[in-house]
Amino acid sequence: MSSSRYTAVLFDLDGTLTDPKTGITKGVQYALAKAQITVEDLDTLECFIGPPLTVSFSEFYGFSDADAQAAVAAYREYYSVTGLYENLLYDGIRELLELLKAQGRKLIVATSKPTVFSQTILEHFQIASYFDHIVGSNLDGTLSEKAEIIAHILEHNQLDKSSVVMIGDRKFDIIGAHANKIDSIAVGFGYGSEAELLGAEPTHYVKTVAELRGLFA
Repeated sequence: MSSSRYTAVLFDLDGTLTDPKTGITKGVQYALAKAQITVEDLDTLECFIGPPLTVSFSEFYGFSDADAQAAVAAYREYYSVTGLYENLLYDGIRELLELLKAQGRKLIVATSKPTVFSQTILEHFQIASYFDHIVGSNLDGTLSEKAEIIAHILEHNQLDKSSVVMIGDRKFDIIGAHANKIDSIAVGFGYGSEAELLGAEPTHYVKTVAELRGLFA
């Protein structure tokens, strides 16, 4: 692969830059408890990592739109204070970002997580300065679909689609890239299975952060 044409690199956050499992699953567990639903095994809530939360509460627990919104509000009670810090930066990510910036590329975060939480997390891990633009969803639920977020980034930054690549760990990242006619790199170290990711037909697939760095080295 020749990655030199990618002058702009879009990164998903959860499952791509950081491992957010503990904070997200505990936040969902807290929200479900408020709805009188008890979940003991946090592993069963990994499916909430990636897509918009309202979609997941509806899809996995059959919540109505109103109940899903209430669940998201409850989730944020936990997540905004505690959960966003129950998070780990993947090994090698800081070095990858340093490489990409040294190569002169524009780096942008494209996440369904609310921008305000995303900014806090990136600052907590001291990597916010690597990014030219941090774009997430709004707290009112708008701009939450990955295709919308990518479209907003492309327009706001006046990017040539042929020079942009989206990196993410779930099919939603790859589908969003397809919708905007840009290339994509699926990463296998996050929360999407290999079958899910390859089924979405990414431009490239890597299993580790080291392999991802190798694409750009």
